[in-house]
Amino acid sequence: MRKNAKPRQQNLAQQQTWRARRTQFMHRVHARAAARARPATGFVSQPEPKTIGHFARGRQLIAGNFLFSGTLTEAKNGSIWDVAPDNAVVSEELQGCAWLDDLTAVGDAKARACAQAWVGDWITRYGNGHGLGWTPDLAGRRIIRWIQHGFFLLRGQERPANVAFYRSLGQQTIFLSRRWKTARAGLPRFEALTGMIYAGLSLEGMEEHVAPAVAALARDCETQIDASGGIPTRNPEELLEVLTLLTWASQALTEADRQPPAAVISAIARITPTLRALRHSDGGLARFHGGGRGLDGRLDHALAAAGNRTRPSDDLHMGYARLSAGRTSIVIDAAAPPTGPISVNAHASTLAFELTSGRRPLVVNCGSGQTFGEDWRRAGRATPSHTTLCIEGYSSSRLGAPSRQVTSQQELLDDVPTDVQCHFSDLHDGKRVELSHNGYRSTHGLTHARTIDLAQDGRGMVGEDFLTTLTDSDKKRFDKAIDETSLQGVPYALRFHLHPEVDATVDMGGAAISMALKSGEIWILRHDGHANLALEPSVYLENGRLKPRPSQQVVLSGRTMAYATRVRWSLAKAQDTPTSVRDFATDDPMDDFDN
Repeated sequence: MRKNAKPRQQNLAQQQTWRARRTQFMHRVHARAAARARPATGFVSQPEPKTIGHFARGRQLIAGNFLFSGTLTEAKNGSIWDVAPDNAVVSEELQGCAWLDDLTAVGDAKARACAQAWVGDWITRYGNGHGLGWTPDLAGRRIIRWIQHGFFLLRGQERPANVAFYRSLGQQTIFLSRRWKTARAGLPRFEALTGMIYAGLSLEGMEEHVAPAVAALARDCETQIDASGGIPTRNPEELLEVLTLLTWASQALTEADRQPPAAVISAIARITPTLRALRHSDGGLARFHGGGRGLDGRLDHALAAAGNRTRPSDDLHMGYARLSAGRTSIVIDAAAPPTGPISVNAHASTLAFELTSGRRPLVVNCGSGQTFGEDWRRAGRATPSHTTLCIEGYSSSRLGAPSRQVTSQQELLDDVPTDVQCHFSDLHDGKRVELSHNGYRSTHGLTHARTIDLAQDGRGMVGEDFLTTLTDSDKKRFDKAIDETSLQGVPYALRFHLHPEVDATVDMGGAAISMALKSGEIWILRHDGHANLALEPSVYLENGRLKPRPSQQVVLSGRTMAYATRVRWSLAKAQDTPTSVRDFATDDPMDDFDN
């Protein structure tokens, strides 16, 4: 992904660096000041645990196998805080204490002893304001887990440990009341405010914090969740987390005989159909802009808790187009990516799509490489890591100058498509979506247009990708790009990344690719012969794995010499593939421990 280094951007990065350091320093100051305030002394009430843990992951934690964000540390009989994270993502995952969900999923005496010891160790090591966990979003996330699993943590403990537990919860609540405004708008602030609501409703002496947190939550629901139920980052998994927090806050208020604000209820009602539109036929979320499939069961649980059964409309949802028929679902990125500070995890994925057949992902995007280091993170954001067309050496969006945030060095999207079009239409035998973007217009004078047709039975799709110049100035720019290739033509590649469990082989004498799913389905990819067909290695980047998973990709490549270049292709089930199949096999990320 090409970088555009500009003096203005560098100055902005320096300003952000200074502000981040100052913010972090003030977090520590307020954390220590909060320790001197009047502590909480017990529970007034306690919300029931609503988080979903992973039993196998909990067993691995008890055994001393600490797998966080793709980093495995073995520490038999050691503390979870002895894990030495080599990146901020791991540290944040630890400090948020979501691992308590996995321990409570086990729920036996060993799991409880680990949970009690590690929470007590956190209080000892970090309770005075030290460590990376003293940010509003992490404090809110941690408070929610401590309160939800409070009885599990307190059972059988000596009184001094319980006193320290309540004191720390009170300290973190007061910290939140003073610092929540510094949390970035969006998911971080929703985490901080939900944590305040939980604490104010549950802890003795913390009631005064409920009203301000509820009012702020209502305001953010109005400003951060748009009319279509989307959020600015366009990250589907992040939207799921926002819905989860809002339903938790709403239920906690209801259980305390308080009326949730109308703005919160309205936001929940807007989000639910959007998430349904971004859900594949296998139940997982489409993986775009840094988001993953979502934790197993989290989406079902959140939709059930929301209690809203509104079906998505035939329109864009958070900038994504959806086509579905039969057992097939297709989700397409049909809008420009985010820019500015919210683009730290955004990808150059414009017009990329994912396809799932039944319970099996077939065509995917590589995903976020954030948990595997900066090189993988940067590679995962580039256009070649997505199922779309790209021009060799370029992405449809480009990275700007890096900036130093609170925890890690991050790069923002700077040069993005300014005109992204999407149009739906009905066919006599299916549905069509026509899309285009101008992400290559400034570099090569080319506009990328894509048409996708899905048959009404879901057994096949037909696609067309088109590179064209639209104006005289575009033609001049394209001519210059041709000259720079010594008249060899501008190289392009149309990529179809396949899920790791897809078994792909070259078929029909090199004219097609046959793809077998574990369900027994066979899909065939064909093309019009105007491009070179190849089956090449790829990767599948998935949070919770020890390493990237090897996979394959189908590549249609060529060189464009004219003002208009067209590639037609089709993807369809083999004729002998049954309409319905029995499919019960599952994929467990904990299988990594067996490798």
